[in-house]
Amino acid sequence: MRKRKPKKRIIQPDPRFGDQMITQFVNNLMLQGKKTIAFGIFYDAMDKVKEKSGEDELEVFKKALNNIMPGVEVRSKRIGGATFQIPREIRAERRVSVGMKWLIKYARARSGKGMAEKLSAEILAASKGEGAAVKKREDTHKMAESNRAFAHFRV
Repeated sequence: MRKRKPKKRIIQPDPRFGDQMITQFVNNLMLQGKKTIAFGIFYDAMDKVKEKSGEDELEVFKKALNNIMPGVEVRSKRIGGATFQIPREIRAERRVSVGMKWLIKYARARSGKGMAEKLSAEILAASKGEGAAVKKREDTHKMAESNRAFAHFRV
């Protein structure tokens, strides 16, 4: 028998925008429990986004995240000695967290000075529908599409 599901933790909204999603993003961005530093990096990046785009930084960030969030993913499953990549729909909460993690991962992989600079560049690229994180989403969707024949195996 399974244990009951753990309670969903309530995330406090961030001080500047009053948005829970931003706190969740900062929590993913944070290294070694240094939340103040993570908030500093994020807000610096948002200032740079506002400066470069001339638009509302929160809108640009949300647009970027929407362009990154995947709708489907592939999961591996062994069936009779062969491993199949089985496409699955992603539930809403996981879509958001996967999108955030990709954005952070590809921002860290960028070349540039300082994390704030790299993050702002990745956010701007993603909001225009380009950049490594958006490419990752398209690759994931392509992989799910090409393995659609195995969808009847469902994990």
